[in-house]
Amino acid sequence: MKRKALIKDLVKGGCYLKRHGKKHDIYANPRNGKQAPIPRHLEIKDSLVRLIKRQLGI
Repeated sequence: MKRKALIKDLVKGGCYLKRHGKKHDIYANPRNGKQAPIPRHLEIKDSLVRLIKRQLGI
């Protein structure tokens, strides 16, 4: 999955960019207070996308 598409899905699900890291951006879900790192690769594996969405509760 493309990184931009993942970020659009996260924002649509209510998440926001909490902060920039060196190699990852941290997104947070204010509904449940959970956070997850998003790598800065252009293409992200589907298994990692599922893990990120599960961590954020989407």
